[in-house]
Amino acid sequence: MVVAVKSLACELPSRLNVPLSRLYVPDIQRAVIERGIVAEISGATIWRWLSEDAIKPWRYRSWIFPRDPNFETKAARVLDLYAREWEGKPLGKRDFVISSDEKTSIQARVRRHETMAATPGRDMRVEFEYKRGGALQYLAAWDVHRAKVFGRCEPSTGIEPFGRLVDQVMTAEPYASARRVFWVVDNGSSHRGNAACERLSKRWPNAQLVQLPVHASWLNQVEIYFSVIQRKVLTPNDFSDLAEIESRLAAFERRYEHAAAPFEWRFTRDHLALLMKKLADKPEYQLAA
Repeated sequence: MVVAVKSLACELPSRLNVPLSRLYVPDIQRAVIERGIVAEISGATIWRWLSEDAIKPWRYRSWIFPRDPNFETKAARVLDLYAREWEGKPLGKRDFVISSDEKTSIQARVRRHETMAATPGRDMRVEFEYKRGGALQYLAAWDVHRAKVFGRCEPSTGIEPFGRLVDQVMTAEPYASARRVFWVVDNGSSHRGNAACERLSKRWPNAQLVQLPVHASWLNQVEIYFSVIQRKVLTPNDFSDLAEIESRLAAFERRYEHAAAPFEWRFTRDHLALLMKKLADKPEYQLAA
């Protein structure tokens, strides 16, 4: 009986012909009684049984299957760069790896009433209503092995704004005199395809664009920095104007670098191989491909 209840809890509601998106304990309780699995059962009992195996059917995670036919090859070379290797050879002292992307549509939400600081027994209070003060785009480049960050704000994204970020980095030392500077990027329109690779190498002969597979931003280390920005700088969103956002982001870059260290990246080629093997064994992945 316990096994039957747990099995039902792990089913999709659609397969149970139940008009729900997720199952909660009362829904499971009703379903097992209606199906004659038990004559009577309490929600507390079901909760205890599910807890034994950490079954929480009311929770879900978004997931996307890789659809790039060269996913493993493209991802592997980025992982190699993080491990200070390129095409089977170790990187030299004059080789650098930059992870770059854009954080788009950062809004200035001008609160209708001033934010109140926390007091004993009361959290900080942020007014719910706000006026829109415009939006800007934050472009950043993260040196994977030196924990150095370059950032700039732009009114929009695109080839030219990204080019200005590249110039900002490549005109500074040690990148200007580097042997090679690898730029890890996703497939955004600012740096997509062969044209982007040629554009970069033409302007900066010692720079090389390394594009991630489609839908693989989770392999881009700058996204970790963006998550820090979101938690520590942009939330809660309470800015008087766009200038204040730009000023705070620039100040945070300087503050962050004082204590920054390279991210402890643990996803390696071996983990990638295991992931691809798991996906290859899934029938639904074969359909997606």
